[in-house]
Amino acid sequence: PKEPSGFLSAESIKIQKKVANAFVKRKKRSSPYEWYFEYYKSPMEQMHERCENYPPCDYLSDQVGFALAYNRFFG
Repeated sequence: PKEPSGFLSAESIKIQKKVANAFVKRKKRSSPYEWYFEYYKSPMEQMHERCENYPPCDYLSDQVGFALAYNRFFG
């Protein structure tokens, strides 16, 4: 049903939950290890993110490699 202004009403946009679940499926975790690694990052991943968030370290890591750049700035 269209409103007088030509826009669709909110009720016409909603879809039923059963229909929505037919094409949007949540990935299920098969083991506790997958659940753990989904929420907690390894120390190496944390180091990479720290270097990526600091522009001089990120730039240097492209030039000489991550290990040397990280040690130079956060050593």
